[in-house]
Amino acid sequence: MKIAIVGASGAVGQEFLRILEERPLPIDELLLFGSERSAGRTYRFRGKDVTVRLLQHNDDFRGVDFALVSAGGGTSHEFAQTITRHGTVMIDNSSAFRMDADVPLVVPEVNPDDARQAPRRIIANPNCTTIQMVVALQAIERLSHIRRVHVSTYQSASGAGAAAMAELEKQHAELTAGQEPTVEKFAFQLAYNVIPHIDVFTDNDYTKEEMKMFNETRKIMHSDVRVSATCVRVPVMRAHSESVWVETGRPVSVEEARAAFAAAPGVVLMDEPAAKVYPMPLFVAGKDPVYVGRIRKDLACENGLTFWCVSDQIRKGAALNAVQIMETLIR
Repeated sequence: MKIAIVGASGAVGQEFLRILEERPLPIDELLLFGSERSAGRTYRFRGKDVTVRLLQHNDDFRGVDFALVSAGGGTSHEFAQTITRHGTVMIDNSSAFRMDADVPLVVPEVNPDDARQAPRRIIANPNCTTIQMVVALQAIERLSHIRRVHVSTYQSASGAGAAAMAELEKQHAELTAGQEPTVEKFAFQLAYNVIPHIDVFTDNDYTKEEMKMFNETRKIMHSDVRVSATCVRVPVMRAHSESVWVETGRPVSVEEARAAFAAAPGVVLMDEPAAKVYPMPLFVAGKDPVYVGRIRKDLACENGLTFWCVSDQIRKGAALNAVQIMETLIR
């Protein structure tokens, strides 16, 4: 099997390398691609040095079975035909194709069969916040149809890239030294602050990030569920958190919900409030599952249920989900 990573030097590209190193996939050859800035770099993979090639419009993808792509929407649009024309399946981490009717949007714990219906040989990886939420929602959906979701996200700096993480660290150092903080990657200072603004605002005053959660959830779950989201950047380095409220078709008890989460693929139940056991980014960063806790009956709605979930958005929210899509197709 021959696999390619496009955007190998980025945060998600590096996570692809780590995950492929860990998992028992029969990879005979790995190709790495990047921009002019990263071409020529070498990375170690299974005991061998692999050099990053410049991504070009040529036949470099001939014979490649799967391409894991995380190089931005513009690059995905430009190179999709080059990547797929010899039969390669492109698993794309950008938002370029997510809502295209002929491109499946896949979370393997929720809709694995959709991955097999890819006429353009393109499969889209959903937005990170959507991925962790639908993995958790699917457990409840199996008990009773979810009609509505209200969600507030608490998204880490790493969701905006390595430069954003560096800026958060720099801001803390500058403020400690009594200096004005550097503000470039975010709309405002993130250190000692939260910013209720991720991506650009749309005509309805929801941001694009919030609308992704509405539209992508419906497509992945094949559902008429309505999702109202507020996406917030918080001064955390890695792993996103979400406070989720759902309204189901019938009342779902806390005991039912706990049992469903405990049995759900890709979910780890951490729900012992009396013992202070609940998920937090501090302990979840670098791990694969979606962690769920703080499960409660909603006090304002008979059919309402609330819970808290945390997941590493670079692993399950990006690289791991794409690799799991590939594994689904290999199986």
